[in-house]
Amino acid sequence: MSELLCKICGLTRAEDAAMCHSLGADFIGCIFVTGSPRFVTPQRAALLPDGPALRTGVFAGTDLAEVRSIARLARLDFIQLHGGEEPAFCRALGPERIIKVLWPQALTPEELEREMERFAPVCAYFLLDAGQGGGGSGTSLHTEGLRPIRPPRPWFLAGGLGTKNLLSALAAFEPGSGPRGVDMNSALESAPGVKDRRLVREALSLIKKETKS
Repeated sequence: MSELLCKICGLTRAEDAAMCHSLGADFIGCIFVTGSPRFVTPQRAALLPDGPALRTGVFAGTDLAEVRSIARLARLDFIQLHGGEEPAFCRALGPERIIKVLWPQALTPEELEREMERFAPVCAYFLLDAGQGGGGSGTSLHTEGLRPIRPPRPWFLAGGLGTKNLLSALAAFEPGSGPRGVDMNSALESAPGVKDRRLVREALSLIKKETKS
């Protein structure tokens, strides 16, 4: 089994980015959505230290020129799209660096399948999140309902994941049918945008143990 990828989102502080790099996160994420309690400017994101984890930017409803500008300033490796972007928007940014977010709770299984087929040619990953759209809700996604899906791209599971529910969420999937990675944010914090080292370390340890089991 390939080791699960771990994406830790909502970073606002240099020390937290350095911690995520040192503890083995695969992706770190910054949120460029005005109004989010974890919003950062591209200038601040650019100051976060580099390391092994790939840099991801989260956008919702941002126009193409601004996404391109922020991606360049913040030195992003991946662009995570939470808005109503069309496939042409993703293609213009480079499919190889797009993480396209979809919301299973807002779609019928047939609609979800159609959306995944529509975006598969223009993204590198899907991210399936809880809620009805927009930014992260911090609530849990009921993974039992995702058992039948077979996304045409590798995908991340999101939705209120943390040390208390990570293993139970992953246990819903048969070996080889689950997500390629998990996305975690608020459940690993002591305050919005402030990551808790103990929780981050424990979550990464759980992921590694789950992969080996």
